[in-house]
Amino acid sequence: MLIETETTPNPATLKFLPGRSVMETGTRDFATPEEAEASPLAEALFGLGDVTGVFFGRDFVSVTAGPGVEWRMLKPDVLGILLDHFSAQMPLFRAASAGFAVPPADAEFPTNPEDADIVEQIKDLLETRIRPAVANDGGDIVYRGFDQGKVFLQMQGACAGCPSSSATLKNGIEQLLKYYVPEVTEVRAV
Repeated sequence: MLIETETTPNPATLKFLPGRSVMETGTRDFATPEEAEASPLAEALFGLGDVTGVFFGRDFVSVTAGPGVEWRMLKPDVLGILLDHFSAQMPLFRAASAGFAVPPADAEFPTNPEDADIVEQIKDLLETRIRPAVANDGGDIVYRGFDQGKVFLQMQGACAGCPSSSATLKNGIEQLLKYYVPEVTEVRAV
């Protein structure tokens, strides 16, 4: 089995492609070792001690190294864990925590019913244009709400904590949303 590795815009994060599906649907972001207890794979990666984030995408795993950690030292250990996991066809989640991903999209910001059409346009653009591009960089972006012209989004995986994420939000995503949805005045990260 060959696991390809790609760099991401976030120098602390590498994207690993096992050549097979990782998540059938959705994504899952692990920001702490406690969250990683839901997945044997994420838990093993955090167990290396130098890992501060693990993200499962459709066909990739992004791993974030802690401050000061050199990837040339960490990468062989990460590859070993991934190779063992996928070669043995081990489950991605423990049975009790098989539920994945992302909390419901509107979990943090209730949507005004009058904005339903605007929200649908925003979600459609996120799904068709923005999320695929962000996934190419080893991350994801999740809709969290719309309120009085402001769109609230959550960056995950390689995009969370990336030095260029604020530029991506303002110069890329915000401009695209403003162009197609004139009611959008601002995009904010949560």
